[in-house]
Amino acid sequence: MRIAVISDIHGNLPALDAVWADIARRGADMVVNCGDILSGPLWPAETAERLMALDLPTVAGNHERQLLSCASRDADSSGDGYAFAHTSAAQRAWLAALPTQLWLDEQVYVCHGRPDKDCEYLLETVDSGGSRPASAAEVAQRLAGTPGQGAALLLCGHSHLPRVLQLPTAARTLCVNPGSVGLPAFDDDHLAYHVHQSGSPHARYALCESDPAGGWTLALLAVSYDWQAAAAQAQRNGAADWARWLSSGLA
Repeated sequence: MRIAVISDIHGNLPALDAVWADIARRGADMVVNCGDILSGPLWPAETAERLMALDLPTVAGNHERQLLSCASRDADSSGDGYAFAHTSAAQRAWLAALPTQLWLDEQVYVCHGRPDKDCEYLLETVDSGGSRPASAAEVAQRLAGTPGQGAALLLCGHSHLPRVLQLPTAARTLCVNPGSVGLPAFDDDHLAYHVHQSGSPHARYALCESDPAGGWTLALLAVSYDWQAAAAQAQRNGAADWARWLSSGLA
């Protein structure tokens, strides 16, 4: 089985189109979407239309939840609030129907952040010093007692950082974050202030291919697209920080 893994599109339709073309060129049996799909000052409605037509296995991320909550609260116009205001009721209903986790088969588990917390990272640890790669022991502790414990392959997103971690446990779970299709850098103050940056403006995704021995061969891929157009769209919509992140991959 060859699985293409996408995550954190954030309404960046040109980046999604570039990744989709690259997947078509390389080939995949399945494409799975790890969430955070529309939120941001880019093309939320157009991205929703494209993805609804593709009907991919998809989990909801924290920004799906936050976008939908804009029906009853105020939100930043450059993020969840912008996407809420620029999507249709049918598109928001599609988001609301997405599961928060799923199994592709008996081996492959998909979530957005952690299996139990969509707004916290699985493969990174945030503390007073910022963000750092999580240790295998930390990740194993986060998975203990959750539905994802024991998966052969665990697919997640949320951090926007491409990363692979093999847990040295009896289950030997392989954790894969493909990085972000649509937003290569950001800063955040959840838990503590931290910066995540992939170092270039490319759109990111992963290819995971099973082998006859039961292992997985992985490729973390960076795809070129017209990121200046995406940055210009963010700038037009009043999001100078997004424009900077999109054009550089740096925060």
